Amino acid sequence: MIGWLSRWWGGGTPAVEPASLRDAGRLAQLHGASFHRGWGESEFETMLTERNTLVHRLRLGRRIIGFAVSRMAADEAEILSIALDSTERGRGLSRDLLLTHLGHLAGRGIRTIFLEVEENNQPARRLYEWAGFGVIGRRERYYKQPGGEHLNALLMRRDLP
Repeated sequence: MIGWLSRWWGGGTPAVEPASLRDAGRLAQLHGASFHRGWGESEFETMLTERNTLVHRLRLGRRIIGFAVSRMAADEAEILSIALDSTERGRGLSRDLLLTHLGHLAGRGIRTIFLEVEENNQPARRLYEWAGFGVIGRRERYYKQPGGEHLNALLMRRDLP
């Protein structure tokens, strides 16, 4: 009984699922905690209603602990954002989230996926390289930081079978 209660309340098996409008507030909260310029709840609501945007949530028990968002056009997609609750990082959950998200993109006919990542973000770069993304370009001074510093972005690409 205790094991079931523990899985139901705070733990359990991670599940990657389509996100819904009722998730917009939590997704905005996760994004704001993960990035300098967080997206608001209304931005997530808009993305969740667009036909060309795919949004998955990562749920652990009853808690949403992460998400992935991509925008699709023809047979290409761009991963706009992936975020994971800071208390859940380092457990391989972002790999599960990314691979499931990529599988759903492939199922929609997507053959090429692009993304941008801050050049110094080593955990994100390791995740994307592990998932088969390669660097195809660089944007100088792309990300503006709170103190005014500008950081470079790497452009990455992966082709799906």
